[in-house]
Amino acid sequence: MVVTAPPRLPALEIAQQRGYRLITSKYPPIALFEDVADEAEFDILYALQALTNPRLQNETGDLAFLAAGEIPFGIAGCSYAVAPFTHVNPLGSRFSDGTFGMLYLADEMATALAEVAYHQERSWQFIDGLKYDRLVMRGLVFIFDPAPAYDALVLPLANVVYDPLSYTAARELGRSLKANGCAALRYRSVRRPGAVCWGLFTPKGVKSVQQSAHYEFIWDGKRIAKIDRIVSTQALR
Repeated sequence: MVVTAPPRLPALEIAQQRGYRLITSKYPPIALFEDVADEAEFDILYALQALTNPRLQNETGDLAFLAAGEIPFGIAGCSYAVAPFTHVNPLGSRFSDGTFGMLYLADEMATALAEVAYHQERSWQFIDGLKYDRLVMRGLVFIFDPAPAYDALVLPLANVVYDPLSYTAARELGRSLKANGCAALRYRSVRRPGAVCWGLFTPKGVKSVQQSAHYEFIWDGKRIAKIDRIVSTQALR
């Protein structure tokens, strides 16, 4: 496949967006991010806890991936906004080659469920002999201001950026946008046609994160046969 230069995308002027995300429920909020209101308090508390907590870096992740000025201290659910940028997947994602983190959000929880189900199903398919498994995911609702943001909805789903298997072109676009100071990218969901997703290159614009519900994914040995909503903790939809 020949990859051309990343497409030029129009800028977006949109504020106060709502986005949905799922994370594995075994990961609780990172208390250190939740307990401070600003960068100065964080630096002091981190230094103090580092003296007695050998697991601190495992909990907070690698802070070298994220400038302190990008952390939205003081918001509800700050650690949920920060975690994808300090716990970077070295294998990368659609718009990242693994050298930087990204926060992916969906327009609806149904879209987030479709995206997670696709990737989790592929993961389980590579485990020999796995006849049954279950995974509980925590739903999160984000409010964010995506600025500066760019719009990939102008690209048709047939564009190489949306290749369902290869992320080569999408990563070229992601590197270009990040290098030019882009904060967010709006794009088409590949796993739920007609739906919309966001890729945030920084958590700085996140205004709040609230937990919504828990979902259980059931693997029957061949596919994810069922997704159950098992806990509702907020009145958010």
